[in-house]
Amino acid sequence: MTTAREIMHLGATCIQESETLADAARRMSELDVGALPICGPDDRLHGIITDRDIVVKCLAKGKDPKTMTAGMLEQGKPVTIDAEADTDQVLRAMEEHRIRRLPVIENHRLVGMISEADLARRLPEKQVGHFIEVVCAGK
Repeated sequence: MTTAREIMHLGATCIQESETLADAARRMSELDVGALPICGPDDRLHGIITDRDIVVKCLAKGKDPKTMTAGMLEQGKPVTIDAEADTDQVLRAMEEHRIRRLPVIENHRLVGMISEADLARRLPEKQVGHFIEVVCAGK
């Protein structure tokens, strides 16, 4: 049985709630990623920010990414998965919530992230195809 730990990529880099969206965009560029976990001063996961969030919720609304913080874009409790969850649980969570990135938690701490690319690299084509149908194609 494959677990979330085996699918995820390790070492997800957090952006702090107090850091600006300009900082987040720069970090995304440096890491070549489209999303970053948002962590609070307690180093616990508080949300996720995507490159699309920065464009749609900041730039398109005429706001300044040098003053707007990552914490300002937090919305609700992030969907997460335990590191020992199996593949079916991972896919079910991502499909049910229609999300493309899933933070992996162990002992209440962020230990990695699962993205579409991680699924494509580690899962059978049939499972990935179904995921794409449900989440990406909106069926």
